[in-house]
Amino acid sequence: MSITVYSKPSCVQCDATYRALNKYGLEYESINVTQDEEALAFIRDELGYQSAPVVYVDDVNNEALHWSGYRPDRIKTLAAEHPELLRASAVAGTDGSLALAHNWTNARN
Repeated sequence: MSITVYSKPSCVQCDATYRALNKYGLEYESINVTQDEEALAFIRDELGYQSAPVVYVDDVNNEALHWSGYRPDRIKTLAAEHPELLRASAVAGTDGSLALAHNWTNARN
């Protein structure tokens, strides 16, 4: 199971989607549809979307789950119901969100 975000540059909803995915510690791949014609054709022709971002999660109960736009409710549900999508370094926060653990020892140099 994996998450792919189809996005474009200077997209406010795309940036908000990335922030929410990071907040909940979800691992994802990002594809810029302005540079990948095959990806653009996939979200437009096969999924039927005309705007970014498009979040595509493969193999959820043997089906694909996808949506367009900034949907923090769906991202939160995805994190809660599918812990296998969480980054290995995610740490639980007091508000139910997850943050990424960071090793500051290596960041000082």
